Amino acid sequence: MGSRRVAFGSVVALALAAMLARAESPPVGAGIAAPTTVTPESQGMSSAGLAAVSNEFHRMVDDGKLAGVTTLVARRGELVHFDVYGKADVAAGTPLRPDSIFRIASMTKPVTGVAMMQLLEQGKWSLDDPVAKHIPEFAGLQVKGADGSTEPQRSPMTMKQLMSHSAGFGVSALYGELGLRDGNLADMIEKLSQQPLETQPGTAWDYGPSVDIQGYLVEKLSGESLDVYFAKHIFEPLGMVDTGFFVPEAKASRVVAIHSYDADGRIQAEQPNEVRTSKPEFLSGSGGLMSTARDYWRFAQALADGGILDGKRILEPATVELMHTNVLAPEVGVDLYGPSLAGVGFGLDFAIVLDPKAAGTPVGRGSYYWGGPYRTWFWIDP
Repeated sequence: MGSRRVAFGSVVALALAAMLARAESPPVGAGIAAPTTVTPESQGMSSAGLAAVSNEFHRMVDDGKLAGVTTLVARRGELVHFDVYGKADVAAGTPLRPDSIFRIASMTKPVTGVAMMQLLEQGKWSLDDPVAKHIPEFAGLQVKGADGSTEPQRSPMTMKQLMSHSAGFGVSALYGELGLRDGNLADMIEKLSQQPLETQPGTAWDYGPSVDIQGYLVEKLSGESLDVYFAKHIFEPLGMVDTGFFVPEAKASRVVAIHSYDADGRIQAEQPNEVRTSKPEFLSGSGGLMSTARDYWRFAQALADGGILDGKRILEPATVELMHTNVLAPEVGVDLYGPSLAGVGFGLDFAIVLDPKAAGTPVGRGSYYWGGPYRTWFWIDP
């Protein structure tokens, strides 16, 4: 869903493909009809160009490559495109709806990042704090050496490194046998405190448990459970009525099924479509939320507008800018289970397009984004 960078204003775009949707949890509110859109031309965009986006996705659904797709684009705070097409569950024949609820998985991470930055604004922590100042269990963590031995941290891991996947923790797969999500967030901290770091803090980018650790910190620093904190300080102010760690029974039928391909390459839906309808013990700040396109647009729009939406401020403009400023050392590349992503940096829970040509993307320089493994994706172009 590529869009060239615009000259003025900001673009918020979401692509939520019901091809592989999955996650773990949501709470409040009734279903919402499709948001009202304005003409693209009124905001300096092209109706024909946006129609071409829809036509391409529709073709992919008709060709059996996707189960269904929801796309949403806004510019200057106005919705210029909202399109829903295909099935929410190909096995049941359930159509995708404007208020379908997606398992957004790792698109939870920016929400946790916003919560952390709210607490930063309150003076509860600072970027250069050692993580051990707030999690004493991590004070003596050793680092794996090349020969299988361990060595001390050359410098203590910092909160900035924790917020940018560069604190020294390894990729999630390395912790599979530990059962980090068996229990609660405090149980996870105890398990990690018994393991050495994979790399020296600040020297590598690894996509691991860092944001679940941030979720623990939100609870500790705020005195509220993660679900309550999100609801009070982010979802309610922004009118995100369908976002949370679980759905009530009345909303379960709106949750999109998990889809994959069978041996012949045909789309299939995981059966049954198991939906969490009660609060989980493990509240994953890394990947636990479910949401709708409308709700996540409101979250992204607030960030695009410097931390405010409809008069409700969730962050100061300078704080938002800090979140999408690259904080990695020049020699540290963003490496998402493969070769480092050229032209991409990382801020505080957001990836950032530093060089569109090197990154091979039409998304504009300075755009910040992330996605989930079940084909949900968003970007904000300032």
